[in-house]
This record gives sequence, C-alpha cells and structure tokens, in this order.
Amino acid sequence: MSEPPANYSDYQLSIYVDGMFAGKAPAITTDLAALEERARGVLSPEAMGYIVPSAGSGATARANRAAFGRWQIVQRMLRSGTQRDLSCTILGTSLPAPVMIAPMGVQTLAHPDGELATARAAAELGLPYIHSTAAAHSFEQAAEANGDGPRWYQLYWPTDNDVCISFLRRAKASGYSTLVLTLDTLLLGYRPADLDRGFLPFLKMQGLANYLDDPAFLAGLAKPPSEDSAAAVLHWAQMFANPGLSWQDLPFLREHWDGPIVLKGICSAEDAKLAADHGMDGIVVSNHGGRQVDGAIGALDTLPAIAQAVGDRLTVLFDSGLRTGADVVKALALGAQAVLIGRPVLYGLALGGQQGVEHVLRCLLADLDLTLALSGYTSHRQLTRQSLS
Repeated sequence: MSEPPANYSDYQLSIYVDGMFAGKAPAITTDLAALEERARGVLSPEAMGYIVPSAGSGATARANRAAFGRWQIVQRMLRSGTQRDLSCTILGTSLPAPVMIAPMGVQTLAHPDGELATARAAAELGLPYIHSTAAAHSFEQAAEANGDGPRWYQLYWPTDNDVCISFLRRAKASGYSTLVLTLDTLLLGYRPADLDRGFLPFLKMQGLANYLDDPAFLAGLAKPPSEDSAAAVLHWAQMFANPGLSWQDLPFLREHWDGPIVLKGICSAEDAKLAADHGMDGIVVSNHGGRQVDGAIGALDTLPAIAQAVGDRLTVLFDSGLRTGADVVKALALGAQAVLIGRPVLYGLALGGQQGVEHVLRCLLADLDLTLALSGYTSHRQLTRQSLS
C-alpha cells in the first residue's frame, strides 16, 4: 500500500506536470462523468448490457442521478487550510478517505483480471475492497491479491445454510473483517438489456467461483463441475434465489460471524430502525444502483430521513448513483459516514485493468479533496446538512 498523499488533490498537480513537462496526457479520461461512454468503446455488448443498464425502463437509475441534482453545495470562504484530513474509521476499519469499493459480481466481464485487479488497486490506495459472493474469483484468490489491504465480504444468503456457513468461515479465514448482507437481490430484477440478449453469465458458470471452490456446495453434486457443468449450475440456481429470507433469520448470522454485520439495500427509515432493533452494526442506503426495482425512489432522497432516524444507533453508508467527488460530498453532508463506489470502478477496470481502477479512484479522491477545500472545509467530518442548499 502506498502512503496517502498530504492532499489527494496532488494527483491533479501530477497530471498537469506530466502534461506540461513530459508531454504525457492521461491514458484514461479524468472526466468521471464521461467514463461510461468511454467504456462503451471497449466492452462487449453483453458486458455493457450487464454492467450499465438497470431494471425495467431505467427510471430508478435516473432517479438516483436526479437526486444529486436537487442538492447544491454552499461554498464558504476563508475557512480552509493547506492540508485536508479525509481519514476515518468505519466499524473498526481504518480508511484514508471515506470511500470503499462496492461489491460487484462477475468483474471478468470488464477485464480478464476481474476482482483481482480491483482488489490490488484497492490495496494500493488503502481503500476497503468488498468481495461479492457472485465473484469470478474466489474469496481466497481475491484475498491474496488484496494482500494487507482492508477487505469486507458481501453475502448473497443461499437457501442452503451449510453453504452459507461455509462461505462465512472461508471469508473469515481469508481476512474479511466485516459482513455485508445484501437484502435487495433475493430475486434477480427485471433487466431487459440482459433479457433481450438472453444473457445471464452465471448459467455459463461465470461469477460462481466462490461456489465452485466450496466444499459444502460441491458436496451436493454427484460429479465435479468440470464433468457436469449443467448440474452445477442447476445446484447454484436452486440456492441463489432466497425470497423467503426474513428479519427473523438474522440471528443465524450472529451465530456464525463474530465481526460487524451491515445490511445493504435499505431505502426506508422503518427498515433502518428494524436493522438497529435486530442488533445490526450498520446499513448501506442503496437501491442496487437501480438494478432491481424500476420506478423506485432515488437512494439519496431516502438518506436524510434514514440518517436522522438511526444515525446514533448504526453506521450509515451509502451507494447508488455516485459518480464524482461532489456527489460524495453531498452524500456525506446528508448523513453517510462513507460511500461505496460501484460502476465507475468497473469502467476504470474495463479501460485499464488495475491501473485503470487506480486512476479512477485517484481522480475521485482528488475531486473530493478539491471540492471540500474550495467549499471551506479541511475534513469531510465538518460537513452537515447546512453545507447544502
């Protein structure tokens, strides 16, 4: 892991110096809002269809972005300083900045190295990497790539509790410190971009690495997956969807996980209160980037009420719709303690592998740092609702 710079905006200066004195422009755009369009030039139609579009008409993804546009940053003058401190501690994990890598499945659709490149990039910057159950590389492979970097594990709770327990044990043994249970994907949402292509990578055993390496999963097969892939996929399909999961099941996780537990997919203050009542440690305010329910409320629109309702009881994190450093400032000002970055990371991965992910994250952090400084803050911890209009 490299040492964090005195200020993340130093990355901007290094780009100017390279351009003016070495004639070297960035290989990947620094325009974080333009990454998606650039990624379209290198991703296959199937990969673009899986990564970019959202459920149904895409209304929820549009609502996510529109929600950020309804808030404006109020700039204050003569209050900043020569250095900013973006460090924080989230559920026992030390972060150099309030930014994490969101769990994202099947990252080999974006680049052959997939999760390994992302895990390495996260470690290089000291940002937490969150490993998806639907990954194309296993717990152990991603942990090795991540090295000494901080890492969490995101669980899609299978209907087979033996497999669930095995996943939790493997994650803990591989150094994942915090469990993130995703609640909004107990079934796959209606995604026309995938449906029109008849494309679901899991049916070709892409994104099943954690399952295919798991002894409890393999115990349910008559033959190894290499000898009967159809049976392996069917076995996965029978345990992935878990629509019967309920609040009453959560104590099971406490029995088998001794670290912090975070619920991802909370979009109402009522559910946030239930998470606190059931002894959870944190939540991620998220609608899965709009990938699950069409016509849902923008995630940022739900954040203020949720933070007010449970901010003194739970760690409140946020994802869905984030693209720029200014977006991060708005989410933090509205009550999030840190944010999870998703699609921009995949765009960087597609455009440049590990180096692409690092570039995108450094640009985001530079943008965050400069936005804070130019708005009159030396730390994100100074942000409040009054920082916005």
